[in-house]
Amino acid sequence: MIFRKSETPEPPAPAPEPARPGSKGRPTRTRKEAEAARRRPLVVDDRKEARRRDRERASQERMEAQQALMSGDEKKMPLQHRGPERRFVRDVVDSRRNIAEYFFPVALVFMLVALLLPLFRPDLYTAMSTGMIVILWGGILLCVIDAFILRKKLRTLLTTRFGDVERGLVGYGIMRAIQIRRFRLPRAQIKHGEQPR
Repeated sequence: MIFRKSETPEPPAPAPEPARPGSKGRPTRTRKEAEAARRRPLVVDDRKEARRRDRERASQERMEAQQALMSGDEKKMPLQHRGPERRFVRDVVDSRRNIAEYFFPVALVFMLVALLLPLFRPDLYTAMSTGMIVILWGGILLCVIDAFILRKKLRTLLTTRFGDVERGLVGYGIMRAIQIRRFRLPRAQIKHGEQPR
């Protein structure tokens, strides 16, 4: 057997140290070089491609916002629906039964009857028209009273929970109460009678 003398590996060469402590080890760029590195054209060369990219980006953002409205993901919702105060207002409105959400489908049926009945049964229309007007105006009056009750409730609950009420929150809640529950966006996250989150 042949025995060879084991060679010891050489240690790696140390990194070159800067000339003075604390320096970055390279010369500072001139102002002209820094400005040239930052410079970008104001108008891109391929405008059609730039417009296409902008349209795709805007379309993607709209799709994400729409998906967030359906799922309740507040991070991607439009700005007018974000924040704990607005979520609380939505929950307060969604937890109660609002007169307007039931009245508007009824009013729509009455309007269709008022449009179509004179074509087929004019004699019946004259007898029913007064009753329909009374019911419609009575429903509108009930919706206004319900909106005032909701306004007072929202102001009280918001002041208790968050202190000063941000301007527009109560109107945001009333506008949500007018909409039919199934078509509200953002979608309702709680059921009737549940406590707001």
